[in-house]
Amino acid sequence: MMEFRKGDRVHSKIAASEIVQGVRVRKLAVLIGFVIGLMCIAGFPQSAHAAIAQPDRIPLTLERLQERLRSPVPREGTRILDLRGTTIDLRPENAAFRDQFYSLVQAQLQRPGLPLGLDLSYSLIEGDLAIGKLGLRAPLYGESLSPIFTPTEKKQLQRDRRRLSRLSTLSQSLLITPKEGLQAPSAQITVFRGPIKLAQTRITGFADFSNTFFLSRMEAQGAQFSSGADWSQTRFSLPVSFASANFGREALFRNDIFFGKAEFNQTQFRGEVSFQSSEFQATANFNQAVFYQVANLTRVQWQGNADFAQTRWREQTLFTKDKFNQLFFLTDATFDKPAVFREAQFNRAVNLRGATILDRADFSYCSFSKGAYLNVAGLRFDSDKAKILGDPGQIGKAISVPTLQGNENLLRELVRNFRRLEQISDANQIDYTAQRLRSQQLLQRLFGTNLNTATIPQLIKVGFDQNQASAIVQRRDKQSFRNPTELLTVTAVDLGTYISVRDRVIAAEPLSSTLNALDRCSIAFQWVSLSLLLLLSRNGTSFWLIFGVGLVTIAYFSILFWFVDRWRRRYPKPILPTWSEFAGVSIFAMVLNLGGLVAVFRNGDRPWMTLACLAIVMVPIPLILIGLLYRQGRYHPLLDASYFVEEGTLRQLRVLIGRLPIIPREPVFRDRYLPILWDRRWSWLNYFDFSFNNFLRFGFNDIRLRDQYLPNLVTGLVWYQWSLGTLYIALLLWTLSRTIPGLNLLIYFK
Repeated sequence: MMEFRKGDRVHSKIAASEIVQGVRVRKLAVLIGFVIGLMCIAGFPQSAHAAIAQPDRIPLTLERLQERLRSPVPREGTRILDLRGTTIDLRPENAAFRDQFYSLVQAQLQRPGLPLGLDLSYSLIEGDLAIGKLGLRAPLYGESLSPIFTPTEKKQLQRDRRRLSRLSTLSQSLLITPKEGLQAPSAQITVFRGPIKLAQTRITGFADFSNTFFLSRMEAQGAQFSSGADWSQTRFSLPVSFASANFGREALFRNDIFFGKAEFNQTQFRGEVSFQSSEFQATANFNQAVFYQVANLTRVQWQGNADFAQTRWREQTLFTKDKFNQLFFLTDATFDKPAVFREAQFNRAVNLRGATILDRADFSYCSFSKGAYLNVAGLRFDSDKAKILGDPGQIGKAISVPTLQGNENLLRELVRNFRRLEQISDANQIDYTAQRLRSQQLLQRLFGTNLNTATIPQLIKVGFDQNQASAIVQRRDKQSFRNPTELLTVTAVDLGTYISVRDRVIAAEPLSSTLNALDRCSIAFQWVSLSLLLLLSRNGTSFWLIFGVGLVTIAYFSILFWFVDRWRRRYPKPILPTWSEFAGVSIFAMVLNLGGLVAVFRNGDRPWMTLACLAIVMVPIPLILIGLLYRQGRYHPLLDASYFVEEGTLRQLRVLIGRLPIIPREPVFRDRYLPILWDRRWSWLNYFDFSFNNFLRFGFNDIRLRDQYLPNLVTGLVWYQWSLGTLYIALLLWTLSRTIPGLNLLIYFK
């Protein structure tokens, strides 16, 4: 008895202590809950809203399902079967409910009249979901369609049926001929007339949406497909949204057609994803999407803009044989593994501004239509393996950089990239692009308005209004502008104003007046020199352009030399060329000029500017010399003999680099050099030979000017061509060293 009471006391003490401890725990829990509640309300409003947006799910029983099916909710001009916020158990162990669910919902959705939608937002679907068991079955071929469809819906279905019928007919004619009396089985497709909503829906099993035609909206914002989803052979008639969706495993969108806008922004593709052979007829938005596994987007047709800005590609990316009819945005995208664009067709610009390449971007065998290019401004090579591949001679022309400022390192990296690949023409093309941008930058520094020194009236004259000009002055008083893009940091300056004035403003440090004048002279000289190099040889990157310039120059001076030498006087005894000689010179000069002009127009970016530059160099001074020569007249001994003499001891092909255009005064040399003959049928070829000799130090005979009784104006004309030829030879050798691999005469590395 005493033992029992003693044990009872012990148990009672233990129970009392447990009660006290439980009370303390409950009080502590209440206090913690109160604090957390205050934090959620005051400091974490987004979490509170998220909790409100996610209602508690209720299990969907057969009774609740029948109740909701009997009372569709009117919403957005149609009726919706409201199954939001429910837990739907479609696992095999719940087969009885699963079969009832499919049959009851399908029967309700197939009723004629106003289209009925299905809303599964914020629901949890346990097990696999086969959407084909809920929709209306319709044949893909033939003329028979259910009378339940309205004329508008039939028209939408016919868009795809006609295309499939043509493809089927073509495949049968090419692959197999059906036997007589046999008919191919009619394919079926699942059709949903009303909208389908899967916002924030979570499907634990595999989601099968294949072979489905959505005639109305499809909304799956924030949906979670934990075990993957198959959307193959699906048609979306209206805009569809998978924004912020999460695909835990594979996501298959093969052979789909998106007739409306497709939203995949901020979508997480954690498994392999495939859009193979799909078609986007409107804008496709994949902004900020993340692809964790291989992304297969081969043979996709993008009829609208394709927006992949700020995307992250952690594995290989395949855009092989895609067709981009509109803009393709890869702005600020990151490629961790190879990105393959082989055999893709680009009809508009591809924006790679700010993108990051950690492996290789392959643009081999791609087709760029007129006006299509790769905008690589701000592109980063953040790995030793990073490189851009493309067809030699094509990829360099397709790459575009709008401004030099901020892209100097990029252009040097691109030059190194193509030189490592032994694509010299593409490396030279990138270098030409860099120097062309440098020329534009020098021109802007000469005539552009400096944001750091311009007054308010000057800023208004450029294109800013009064408020914008005042805001710019206030901004530069605090901190100078480093580049024109910093104009966008000024609140008063909008994007449209920036685009309209960015080519007329610069951002440079202010200089004193003396240094400013000297700096302007230096910049002007650099700009003129660089412009000549760009116009005459594409900065040493085009041999055929400089070759065409040489042909035009040689033909032009050949005519001048022939005219000065053969057209002496008319009275009293005429010294004039014959008509046959005139015809021969004209025809040969036209052939040389035609060859040179073809080379200039085929290889020059601005051929007319190149010809204008040649005209400025070649026309004024020679014509002035000839005009003065004929104005003063020629009355000197040996007037009836040619000014040009040739060495009579040898006739051979000669390269005379150190040759001067006038023979020495030593009498011994006069005996070796004889005047060219005027009375021979082909004597006019000597003038072209002399022009070659004097300009290129190359010819068939050693023809020079005589040293006796020679007008100074004729000597000045010959020496002028000789000086131009010296500069031309240096430019030609420099161009050859940069265009012929292995010829390291004057080549430089960057």
